[in-house]
Amino acid sequence: MTEDRPLPQITVLDAGGQYCHLIARRVRELGVYAEVKPSDTPAAELAGRKGIIISGGPSSVYEAGSPTMDPAVFQSGAAVLGICYGLQLMAHLMDGHVKKGEKGEYGHARVSLVPTSPLFDGLDATEQAWMSHRDRVERVPTGFSLLGETATCPIAAMGDDARRLYGVQFHPEVVHTPRGMRILENFLFRIAGCEKDWNPRGRLGLLEDKIREVAAGRNVFFFVSGGVDSSVAYTLCLRALGPGRVHGAYVDTGLMREGETEFVRNVFTAMSPDTFRVVDASADFVGALNGIVDPERKRHIIGEMFVTIQDRVLASGHYTEGDWILGQGTIYPDTIESGGTAKADLIKTHHNRVAGIQKLMDENRIIEPLTSFYKDEVRAIGRELGLPAEMLDRHPFPGPGLAIRLLCSAESNAVVKREEGFLLPVRSVGVQGDSRSYRSALALEAISQEALDAATETINRLLDVNRVVGFAAGHAPLEALTSTPSGIDPQRLARLRRADAIVRRLCHDSGFEKKVWQFPVVIIPVGVPNRPDSVVLRPIDSIDGMTAQAVLMDKALLGEMTKELLAVPGICAVFYDLTHKPPGTIEWE
Repeated sequence: MTEDRPLPQITVLDAGGQYCHLIARRVRELGVYAEVKPSDTPAAELAGRKGIIISGGPSSVYEAGSPTMDPAVFQSGAAVLGICYGLQLMAHLMDGHVKKGEKGEYGHARVSLVPTSPLFDGLDATEQAWMSHRDRVERVPTGFSLLGETATCPIAAMGDDARRLYGVQFHPEVVHTPRGMRILENFLFRIAGCEKDWNPRGRLGLLEDKIREVAAGRNVFFFVSGGVDSSVAYTLCLRALGPGRVHGAYVDTGLMREGETEFVRNVFTAMSPDTFRVVDASADFVGALNGIVDPERKRHIIGEMFVTIQDRVLASGHYTEGDWILGQGTIYPDTIESGGTAKADLIKTHHNRVAGIQKLMDENRIIEPLTSFYKDEVRAIGRELGLPAEMLDRHPFPGPGLAIRLLCSAESNAVVKREEGFLLPVRSVGVQGDSRSYRSALALEAISQEALDAATETINRLLDVNRVVGFAAGHAPLEALTSTPSGIDPQRLARLRRADAIVRRLCHDSGFEKKVWQFPVVIIPVGVPNRPDSVVLRPIDSIDGMTAQAVLMDKALLGEMTKELLAVPGICAVFYDLTHKPPGTIEWE
């Protein structure tokens, strides 16, 4: 953004954490302007800041080349708060001791706090918090006091009141730490002495000004999906530049949900009848994905195919004329999961961050009005624009479509019975300690609150598992299931499309869709010869997509859903994902 801003009272030092930008957003929500800078920014460049917050990150502080910071920051007079890796870095640089824990701690934790600390003013002696770490502080630095602990982590918070230096192992910035905003508020106003200087109102005008500045007289070509992000970005550009300069195309990739193409055609033709079209490229996408198993390869192929189709459309000559740039509905979680900052780990490459798109970015031919925002903020902007609720309230759907919900396999392997449950012969993507994991899924024979609680503890303990599912029902027992060599083909896509439609209909009719933020339906190549695939249900609750909780549904609804899904030809079993984010990502791939 180029608008006038106050000098920042708070700087967030980026150590590569998935939630670094989210910290700055939370500070701004509390009315204080915050900026983000690299963790190794010299203390002299931070002069005048009232507070410094050190983010989490995927590295270990004791390893060579891990992100560090200028120790002089601790003597600068500014209040400092270290979060997760930031706590560990503070301890490491100030004669404390950090080591790898015996097991990880991902997701919910109960933290025992010292409520008399100014950092925890107004909190109870025990609070719920969100963890994502394996390393832990074993000894606090000289002058620090222990302020919090969990059953797994003996030093979950520490502080030095005299020097106004504090650290927490958990993440107060995520919504799944319910009292996290109170902690940040205490740090800003009680400890750092900040004053309110930020108000987010009036952002539509600022966004439109920025669009006109970036476009600089050029036309904008948009791929729109019908989802919230691309719809809001497209509408912003229409308002800023006028319909004659904004051209939209919906690409039918053959990877879309049942009825999706018709829905999008109706919505966008009404918005921009003269400059919107539907492009059928299903044969291109499905053909390019034939035989591809690896999830990263899928995402790269889909992203590059979008660039190819874009070039084909533009080369036709009758659609857009003159100089042009590509518009995208990229939002902040897309960029950070794609390794969007210098020290962030690559969790998954989003289709709008592949090499072909990066080349356009290097050529200054990309416009992304929403890249600093989260899903809930994008919905709020859409409401300001007057977009209909039927569009804004839709559950998020991934740009790569059903391709990343249709898992593939190159070989046959049997389910393995273990002490903890049944190890499924499939792997999924996870995010653990701000790092990408690609590990097996473990199946339990129960779907219950007890199983949901046990899922996090099981993943924390096992090094080869990042996801736990419950077995709802099947045409064969768990121990009889095997994986089948399989890819992305019309038959399996049709199977997933039917299963997804069943789930969406029952969720709508029952009202369950209003209780969750997103409900991916996944097909895994696990079953028996005449029914080679199984369905995984993945209902989750979130606000911004950065963290998420698995949500249990009513047993009667699950029973009805399972019965209909097992009647679909080729479907062998139904599983229920019990994994939070972290340690599992929302999508399986």
